[in-house]
Amino acid sequence: MRAATAGGTRSRKQRTTPSRITAVTVAGVVLGLVLGGCGTRPASVTDAAGGAKYILSDSTEEPTQEIDNFNWAMYAEPFSLDYAYAFDYPDNTVLSNVCESLFRWNADLSTSPGLATGVENPDPLTWIYTIRQGVKFHDGTEMTADDVVTSLSRHIDPEVGSFWASSYQNVESIEKTGDYEVTVTTTRPDYVFNTSLVGAPGVVESAKTLEEAGKDYGNSEAGVNCTGPFQFDQWEAGESITLKRFDDYWDPELKAKSKQVTFTMLPDATSRINAFQTGEIDGGFAIPSNAIDILKANKDAGSLYFGNDTSVQSMVFTNLAGTFQDVRVRKALMMAINRDALIKAAEQGYAKNTDALTTRNVWKDVPATTADEAFDGLLSTPYDLEEAKKLVKEAGAEGSKFVFATASLNAAFDITARAIASAAKEIGLEPEIQTMSNDKYTTLFSDPEARKNVDLLVTSWYLSSTEPLEMYSVLRTGDFSNYGGWSNAEFDDLVNSAYSVQDPEARGKLTGQAAKLASEDVVWGPLYETVTSMWLGKNITGADPSINYMYYPWAAQIGGR
Repeated sequence: MRAATAGGTRSRKQRTTPSRITAVTVAGVVLGLVLGGCGTRPASVTDAAGGAKYILSDSTEEPTQEIDNFNWAMYAEPFSLDYAYAFDYPDNTVLSNVCESLFRWNADLSTSPGLATGVENPDPLTWIYTIRQGVKFHDGTEMTADDVVTSLSRHIDPEVGSFWASSYQNVESIEKTGDYEVTVTTTRPDYVFNTSLVGAPGVVESAKTLEEAGKDYGNSEAGVNCTGPFQFDQWEAGESITLKRFDDYWDPELKAKSKQVTFTMLPDATSRINAFQTGEIDGGFAIPSNAIDILKANKDAGSLYFGNDTSVQSMVFTNLAGTFQDVRVRKALMMAINRDALIKAAEQGYAKNTDALTTRNVWKDVPATTADEAFDGLLSTPYDLEEAKKLVKEAGAEGSKFVFATASLNAAFDITARAIASAAKEIGLEPEIQTMSNDKYTTLFSDPEARKNVDLLVTSWYLSSTEPLEMYSVLRTGDFSNYGGWSNAEFDDLVNSAYSVQDPEARGKLTGQAAKLASEDVVWGPLYETVTSMWLGKNITGADPSINYMYYPWAAQIGGR
């Protein structure tokens, strides 16, 4: 349930003071495409077979040799490598190669054993984990059940303030019940808890290191001491993070094929793309959509891949007491945006329209008929400018002002922000754009103070499991990520009840009912689904193009061609 802008969000780091502008000028092409829907597709855009703009790949070519190093582009610097605060794309892109969880999230979004070889659920309140033996931390010490207990327990420690505490909302105790056995007891049945352990909630760190590092754990000086195929080496603030291969890694199938990986911070999208083409940077995820066709054409420099994603680009109404307190105004803003045209203008067609806050692939464990029912029950807000104006007038909101926070993460994000602001003005609202640095923008998703005077923002929100309830759980009353403070007792009851249901179909039905309520109230406004994009330069190969890179040691797969 992690936030992100069109490339990430959710850190707490603050560096600059946001600037404010009150007027929005939108290029004619954006107005034509987003508001009128009458523009034409850029000449460089071509459709793949069957009309699709992209074809998903399961994997890439197997590497044929080891390499000394490869350089990977990052659009922003991680806030922390402490798994308790790793809540965003940059953090997890690095951390997934250094620290591991009890279970693995595979490229096809299935789950397999990780640091736990198995789990038993003998009764509705008990989860027993068998811990893998013979696993070493990067300092050479062996992982034990004590390390697992200490690592998991941080999420229920209020002094830590874990961003993932909601995953442990029903956990009563975490205990060592054998040399390589850990038992988690819950206060009530919770059949979502176990699925969360493929991500940050299931990460295991050395208990000794956690105690020694204290509050410095995960920062640029202390680093981390985990079990992954790479180990922390160096963090040059604002510049790069270097990882080195851990030669005593437990899994021979994922022993790193590169001796080192360097993550280079390149917040400017143009600089990243130029670096891809010149070979200065070997690869990267989240390729700016306006550069995709350029990179596709430059076959001599490398290859572009698309894979599974669980992300939905959405508007988040962060203040339901101001201009957006009336659901008619929220619905009107959705109806004022031509989303099909937005996808063409902002994403160059590399996205899909949706009325849902989840992608269909996270419903993979639910019968298709149940998923169909959930999606069919959602509110549809087709482009209708006149109806949108009417709704704003009925709500008495004409001329109402609101603060819209944004950042220049890439061209797609800029176009989306301008389109939303233009749509708002077209229906009689008055947006005040608050432009932030990339790093500053990320604080909006973890710091309530940073959101204090913000009414609207945009996020690319990804799920870190194939459990759709993960999305809707964050919209419950008082949840950490319920940014607008929305409260609906019926919704809360449905979500809380669903947690206690073991059968995926029955749980899916309850989730679908909750999704319908959130949709009707337009708590968040879904714009479109995105796709995972990955660039590999001509000298490297091996990684899978899938959103699982958030929690899977993808860098270990990369070697030479």
